Amino acid sequence: MSRPVSTYRLQLTPDFGFAQVAEIAGYLRDLGVSHVYLSPILQATPESRHGYDVTDHSRIREEFGGATGFREMAQQLAAHDLGIVVDIVPNHMNTVNAQFWSVLKDGPASPYAKWFDIDWRDGKVALPVLGDDTEPVVDGDVLRYHEHAYPHPGHYRLVDWREGPGYRRFFDVSSLIGLRVEDPSVFFATHEVIFWLLDEGLVDGLRVDHPDGLADPRGYLQRLRERTGGAWTVVEKILIGSERLPRDWACDGTSGYEVLNRVNGLFVDPAGKEPLIRLSSDMTGQPAEYRPVMEQSKADVLDLFFGAEIDRLARATSCDPVAVRELLAAMPVYRAYVVPGEPPPPESAEIVELAAESCSPAVRPLVREVLHGSPEAVVRFQQSCGPVMAKGVEDTALYRWFPLACLNEVGGEPDAFGTSVADFHAFCQEMPPYSMTTLSTHDTKRSEDVRARLSVLSEIPGEWAAQVEEWSAQVSFDPHLDYLAWQNLMAAWPISAERFTDYLLKAAREAKTAISWVHPDPSYERRLRSFAEAAVRLPIGGFTERIDPYAMSNSLGAKLVQLMMPGVPDVYQGNETTDFSLVDPDNRRPVTYPCKPETSWDSAKLLVTTQALRLRRRLGGAAPYLPLQAEGERADHVIAFARTDPVAPSDGRAVASADAGAAEGAEGGRGEDSDLGAGRGADSGLESRHGEGSGLESGRGADSGLGTGHAAHSGLGTSGPRDDRDVGADTRPETSSGTAIRADAVVGTVAGWGAGPSTGPGMGIPAGWGEVTSAGWGGEDPAGSSAGMSAGSGVGTPTSAGAEGSVDVDAEVGGGVEVGAGVRARAVVVATRLPVRLAATGWGATTLTLPPGTWRDLLTGGLYTGRIPLGHLLGQYPVSLLERHDL
Repeated sequence: MSRPVSTYRLQLTPDFGFAQVAEIAGYLRDLGVSHVYLSPILQATPESRHGYDVTDHSRIREEFGGATGFREMAQQLAAHDLGIVVDIVPNHMNTVNAQFWSVLKDGPASPYAKWFDIDWRDGKVALPVLGDDTEPVVDGDVLRYHEHAYPHPGHYRLVDWREGPGYRRFFDVSSLIGLRVEDPSVFFATHEVIFWLLDEGLVDGLRVDHPDGLADPRGYLQRLRERTGGAWTVVEKILIGSERLPRDWACDGTSGYEVLNRVNGLFVDPAGKEPLIRLSSDMTGQPAEYRPVMEQSKADVLDLFFGAEIDRLARATSCDPVAVRELLAAMPVYRAYVVPGEPPPPESAEIVELAAESCSPAVRPLVREVLHGSPEAVVRFQQSCGPVMAKGVEDTALYRWFPLACLNEVGGEPDAFGTSVADFHAFCQEMPPYSMTTLSTHDTKRSEDVRARLSVLSEIPGEWAAQVEEWSAQVSFDPHLDYLAWQNLMAAWPISAERFTDYLLKAAREAKTAISWVHPDPSYERRLRSFAEAAVRLPIGGFTERIDPYAMSNSLGAKLVQLMMPGVPDVYQGNETTDFSLVDPDNRRPVTYPCKPETSWDSAKLLVTTQALRLRRRLGGAAPYLPLQAEGERADHVIAFARTDPVAPSDGRAVASADAGAAEGAEGGRGEDSDLGAGRGADSGLESRHGEGSGLESGRGADSGLGTGHAAHSGLGTSGPRDDRDVGADTRPETSSGTAIRADAVVGTVAGWGAGPSTGPGMGIPAGWGEVTSAGWGGEDPAGSSAGMSAGSGVGTPTSAGAEGSVDVDAEVGGGVEVGAGVRARAVVVATRLPVRLAATGWGATTLTLPPGTWRDLLTGGLYTGRIPLGHLLGQYPVSLLERHDL
């Protein structure tokens, strides 16, 4: 059973099932991924567009092609050397299912009564469906109410739809009932098809949806690992701030939201925080501080949605419901990881105690109960924290407080402007080697490229404020919504009035300041539509075009960091090219394959994605991580890191060293003598072409394809260290005696733009980029070289021996593995950061020293050694991906 090196997430629908996945197998292989990552595959509501509402765990979904279709798809993917990862939903299922029907009919006597987490009251379960004066109608053995049907008679009572149900549910969705997978019989019954697929080798890995809803996620993951034989498993665990996944959870990591937010933060300028908060507060009337908004939002959703859950927890703890509300509203995380019968972990106790400090004294008895009380009290509290965070923060506070909306993401903290390079390095060094990383998912609030545009606003808050003032003077609607509307309209441009209206309706309902899903207002919604239609007629595109060169830099830089940092990178469907989608269902729209570049941004992103994914396949899995530093006047705009391979030096220590500074020359390698092109896969359909006698044409022209240098070092990748650890074992790369770090890959990102003054009318495109056209990245001269190379950039000429800059590689890698002499590197990544500041001044004398060896840029074909001026390296693209050429 193979561990993924990278994944590609596909959202299955009745219109895009297994046969359609099989049809794009060749495209995905050429893209470079190792595994296809599928949304839930079990039988769900027939019309479901997401699959998280499973109705039958014993069947693969018929609308997708059933078991036969799955097997045929798996065979086709395997023929293209692609494995499969599936999304599973152990926490809940749709209420329309045979097992729950039996429970409604026979009550606690049903053989399926233990399947569901039910609050029996007088032998009946409350069903919140009543919404008008219509009387239920008896139809033989069935009781019908509008589209609902129930056994007649039965062990249930119908209540108002605004009331909570008599069962645990998924968040506030009463049509999704909580499962009791802590019961072994329920566990096996709801996983039988998944286990069969794993046993037959048709599936390699699992993504577990919403583990926080489970009574015992640690026990569940332990049983899952034992039954699957250690199959690669990640969990959709939302971690806040410095929170980390519990080490005793038997999984490989998370689905990557904590990575998304840190990568996103690298491209946000902290200097924009105060002016953007001031602008937002002036426009919306919201406080300048986020925390009060978040606390009020959680209190609001507790009152609106969670009355039944509060009452049930109050009964379990024998505490006042008011105290329950207070403590749940104060909890800052989705779960505190307390297990009944065990002493609370110190960090968990601290979280609950600190939350209680902001509450009234009435909460103190409740704290004791949720930390040391009955199993019912401890578990019920754990299961309640997640829904309150999800609905109160993700679906309320993030729609009320939004100075810079790219920070308003799942697991994000919108008042945390920026991630420092040092913090990012430290985070990467602690990462489990096979945790998933991502930039966009089916649940993100906006796509990665929308966020890339929004990040630029942190660098030009004054210019942005003036633009918003101009637009608002022409069209305005609701102070609580307008500023969010302008951000998303600009960043998703071009967007239709229909898509924009749908987004604003959802945003307004989630914010709950004027309307909500529970309390609609037809008049408000009509005026909102009129606002959206008027807003899209304004010349928004002019501002978007103005910032797109910088947004492109953010986009490519973030993509390269995510694809090359530790972990298993996931690409969400269609995001190998640009995607300007907003929150679901907008981000779940169908994708047309193959994704063909339509703009220079598309071409560059596809090139970066393909070359990085292919390089990851050559490097293998858990290559240790080594931070690098550039030197010079723009060094604070640089983030660089290395990926290395394990080797055994004579003394048996785990060591690594790049011996930086030993070589000083810089070779451009762009002419006939560049010795490029060997070993390129003729059948991939994704490669650049050589210009006749003129070196490599990389990314130019509409038909330029996807890159250079593919497969030249296809035999160099080595598998990562084995990971057969038991639960709770260290997840870092092996460093036992006789194993050490060989830095055959240096992967880094460098922040900044090409040297030279801005060119182009109002666009601020650095001269080092040349003429950016819709067909490609650089204008071509008759010789086939880049017309846009900065004058005097020195590409193809040696760097002077006295150039500034070096790299200090005496760092730690792989979560504390000390590195010193004996490391070779295999790839170097360079990506821009805070580009607006550098557009006019360029890199100056800032340099990056490459580890020993000769390095090929997989994006341009250039060859380099030694100490490199960043202006040289970033002459054509705002990013660079180098692979060791002389191994």
